[in-house]
Amino acid sequence: MPLSFDMPFEQLLTYPGSNPRPDDFDEFWARGLAELDGLPDDVEIVPADFQVPFARCSHLYFTGTGGARVHAKLLRPAAAPEPHPAVLHFHGYGGDSGDWTGLLAYVALGYTVAALDCRAQAGRSADVAPVAGWTMASYLLRGVDDEPDNLLYRHIFLDTARLARIVLAMDDVDPDRVGVTGASQGGGLTLACAALEPRIRVAAPVYPFLCDYRRAWELDLEKAPYDEITEYFRRRDPLHEREDEIFHRLGYVDAQHLAPRIRARTLLTVGLADQVCPPSTQFAAYNKIPGEKSYRLYPDFAHENLPGTADAVFTLLRDL
Repeated sequence: MPLSFDMPFEQLLTYPGSNPRPDDFDEFWARGLAELDGLPDDVEIVPADFQVPFARCSHLYFTGTGGARVHAKLLRPAAAPEPHPAVLHFHGYGGDSGDWTGLLAYVALGYTVAALDCRAQAGRSADVAPVAGWTMASYLLRGVDDEPDNLLYRHIFLDTARLARIVLAMDDVDPDRVGVTGASQGGGLTLACAALEPRIRVAAPVYPFLCDYRRAWELDLEKAPYDEITEYFRRRDPLHEREDEIFHRLGYVDAQHLAPRIRARTLLTVGLADQVCPPSTQFAAYNKIPGEKSYRLYPDFAHENLPGTADAVFTLLRDL
């Protein structure tokens, strides 16, 4: 097998990660989940202009942390005689929930599908939470100069859990058969959602972002979006006097530290040539997942289309 560019494959399977885990990490996320409990029950479902005969397509809105109005596409089978499975889908960095047609395959199986628009990115979700300090062309570091509760990814991670709760509570959804998937940022959010909502049964992250930030920075690949860390130091801390503080702060929203909470059966897909989300950062999370897990490896592929991956994920979720 070809060597991964960042470490031998055998080391990937035992790599423990390098970004620090804050001492109050568990309390931080317990407080976040408790905040979800206090949010208003104001889910709004509005029929979409796009419709097909076998699906009911809608816009779903809910209030997230910080008062943001968060949007997701919601697709439900037109005829579902009994409780049926559901799939949550999370998109890549800076993007949106995508076209309706890209979500219809699961509805054709008789599944409900919910696809989140991450706040502050290209979709319909709002971003109204005030934040002090660095906001320049960055989602990853938004809030890093503020209190940890104001990190953008804290809000987005909690949005995934809130969406999962909404779907799990739907009368026509079987709460024992809900899965999550996504690629890149969507892969990191897949891990976060499965960690924060333990009722998720299957998780299929594809080359997940949002893992082991210090390792990604130390590799010095100058690839977006992890290059935002270097840009921050260049502009805000050129002598790296706050380096340890910054990585400690990012540790609150590092998916590798949430991974021990995952109870879902997990399938990781990774390319050994991926210099956007380096393999070691992905395995830092994978190695901490305690339950049933497996990986699909593409030795010669980078952060790109991985042939057969969509079919493999569909097959996994088809068997919920």
